[in-house]
Amino acid sequence: MSEAVTRVSRAGHRTVQRWAASCRISGSPSKGTAALDVVDTHLHLWDTQRLRYPWLDATPELARPHLVEQAAVDVPAAASVVVQADCLPEQSLDEVRWVEEQAEAGRGSGLRLVAMVAAAPVDGPGLVDHLDRLAEHPLVTGVRRLLQDEPEGAVVTDAMLAGLAEVAERNLVFDVTVRHTQLGEVVELVRRSPSVRFVLDHLGKPPLRRPELRDGWLHDVRALAGQPNVVLKVSGLGAESDPDQPLAEQAAWYVRRGLELFGTDRAVVGSDWPVSSLGSAPGRSWSEWVGLVARESGASGTELDELLRGTARRTYRWDVR
Repeated sequence: MSEAVTRVSRAGHRTVQRWAASCRISGSPSKGTAALDVVDTHLHLWDTQRLRYPWLDATPELARPHLVEQAAVDVPAAASVVVQADCLPEQSLDEVRWVEEQAEAGRGSGLRLVAMVAAAPVDGPGLVDHLDRLAEHPLVTGVRRLLQDEPEGAVVTDAMLAGLAEVAERNLVFDVTVRHTQLGEVVELVRRSPSVRFVLDHLGKPPLRRPELRDGWLHDVRALAGQPNVVLKVSGLGAESDPDQPLAEQAAWYVRRGLELFGTDRAVVGSDWPVSSLGSAPGRSWSEWVGLVARESGASGTELDELLRGTARRTYRWDVR
């Protein structure tokens, strides 16, 4: 580990330690990390023996069940929000029911699953019926329709705008997962959907491997920060990085700039587990990620509590539904 990364890791760890000293600790230490009073807003769970996930065909190292019991060990948190794992569309309601089973199992493992962002065909037929059926599951407080692999022009359509109006009518949050090249379209989508509560996943998937493109990312994220109905999710940068290089060296600039623009009252933290487990370079554990985010935020006390917990509760509203 380089001297720079060592400083980042140690400083972040000290920041979290100081914050944790004033907050309750839940769970038990695992992999060097106690379950701090932190909300993980981006946890994936899947069972390849129950549901079909086509994208895992290209990622064999993840193509096995990842259940709440293992998440409790790898990414311990006071509460976690499960984000849909892109199973077959016709299985999306089965996925919700399965996650409910995992939430029950989580009571025994020490990991509370408090909310779910479920899959929904936001710009497709059958949306209203699908949302009505999701309403039967109180765990669901948000929806996601993956857009990251869609062609140019697919983000802002009449069907998407109409579907998002239905999402807003039901007081659900919409998680936006796009690549940095699509952020300009997301800016337009947000401006045309003022009643929708958006969460920008993974800081908009910035160009960690192409730093010469970061000014374009910064321009679009600044525009999104100017829209009051957007929350930034600080997560998922491991998947955008060079897996053989320390994550902190690649991610710190983007984390810092994102938090400067959105502030701690409009930003949340997520692990992106188990996708985040890929790669062998330093800085990819949950504790190191939380430490990095805490350090780059420059926050302490109430502001740090907002970033690591309070904003997540307001955003996903699991105490309301």
